[in-house]
Amino acid sequence: MFCVGDKVVYPTHGAGVIEAIEEKRILGKKQLYYVMRTMAGNMTLMIPTDNSEKTGIRRLISRDEAKKVLEHFKNAAIEPDHSWNQRQRENMTKIKSGDIYKVIDVLKELMYRDRTKGLSTSERKLLNSAGQIAVSELVMSGVADKSDVECIMNDTIEELL
Repeated sequence: MFCVGDKVVYPTHGAGVIEAIEEKRILGKKQLYYVMRTMAGNMTLMIPTDNSEKTGIRRLISRDEAKKVLEHFKNAAIEPDHSWNQRQRENMTKIKSGDIYKVIDVLKELMYRDRTKGLSTSERKLLNSAGQIAVSELVMSGVADKSDVECIMNDTIEELL
């Protein structure tokens, strides 16, 4: 169970803070909810506490783990091209997993593809989403500020070109 003030990550929205735990009556059923404010987009999410494991909400990675994630971004191989449909399915599955390393892989691949071949509209949305999720967690972990994280990522892609 999370507490008010805990830094957490919601798989499809990125990092944020539990601002409250509230009881709400929805469809006649009382239930406890985590009220989470996301870092990116300043969005508020209400996540049922008894369903939190299923949704994939998890604690924020540590600063040391964030350093490893950035190293992984620098060193991860770019996967060979698949068909657009297969790529989209695989990337969505990776993002929904909530695993920061899988999100970083998607981000690197789409950033590279964007600079070499261009992206479809849906892939561009996925690139933005993966970037928001990854950067928000890295920044909130305290490893670097947003502009530094983005510079590291952009420089890494530039070196591949």
